[in-house]
Amino acid sequence: MTNWQAFLSAQGARIDNDGVVTDFGNPASEFATANNGTVMTPLTHLALLGCSGEDATSFLHNQLTSDVNHLTETSAQYSSWCTHKGRMQASFILFRQGVGYKALLAKDILDATQKRLQVFVLRSRVKLTDLSGSEGAIGIAGPHAMDALTSLGLTVPDGVMETSSGAAGSVIRLAQERFLVVAPVAGLPAIFDALKTHAQPAGVPVWQWLDIEAGIVFVTAATKEEFVPQMVNFDKIGAVSFRKGCYPGQEVVARTHYLGKIKRHLYRLKIDAEVGAGSSIFHESSPESSCGTIASVAPSPVGGFVALAVIKENEVESEGVRIVIPGVTVLGIEPVQA
Repeated sequence: MTNWQAFLSAQGARIDNDGVVTDFGNPASEFATANNGTVMTPLTHLALLGCSGEDATSFLHNQLTSDVNHLTETSAQYSSWCTHKGRMQASFILFRQGVGYKALLAKDILDATQKRLQVFVLRSRVKLTDLSGSEGAIGIAGPHAMDALTSLGLTVPDGVMETSSGAAGSVIRLAQERFLVVAPVAGLPAIFDALKTHAQPAGVPVWQWLDIEAGIVFVTAATKEEFVPQMVNFDKIGAVSFRKGCYPGQEVVARTHYLGKIKRHLYRLKIDAEVGAGSSIFHESSPESSCGTIASVAPSPVGGFVALAVIKENEVESEGVRIVIPGVTVLGIEPVQA
């Protein structure tokens, strides 16, 4: 157990075998607060990958789907890294810090992503660094989130997907009342203590629910290479540039955009039981042929579970729920508008 995990455990956190904080002893209360109050979550399901060196900007710009050349020191962007077939093998929140970049991604794909990216460094003056042991992130969301950050002496960015940096760490504004704090691991306990006077500590499932409500998909080991960026609305949240030059999968992503041939779209589901990310979805008239994939799932504050799923558009019918997930009852479905 790391020092950060030991600290969280002393605060009442329950931590699973993967080092992910599941809750702080009262998940029902945590979800209730998330629904109408302010919560803070140690984002132990995510990890940081650093990219530094003289060629860091051009390297990332030539590998990722977003326009890294126009990423400033006061901005962040969603981005993805695709295979040559245009399938997302990783997705990130990318931001600059000093002369380098940091990418926040799912912890379970960090090692594979770093190793695969390293293959493409070649002669570029670039260093990729696993920062998971030295830096971490805390998420805070709700009406008192800004006051909590200000009490720490942190500068709160004015706009969405803008960043600010200070001695205590960096702040990224994800939405009007939703923020990330990225800081050295040694400083996270002090940040946690300061924030909890304004926000209720909550487990990772609470933050995942907030992501689902926001329509944000993080590629994980279970969904790696399942989706083209447009299937998860990455083209609508600034994660894809159609004006930049080549990157892996660019031809497929661009052709999908300009020819309008995206047949699968992102939907939000209400379901009665938990199902794993990567699980297949079927139409009731064709139970042997998959028509979609679960991207993420989390408990709902009002009971049951919610999920993001990529489903064939022609399999979703307006007159009622006609899709089937084995072992689960689908209670509702709606398109995700980015």
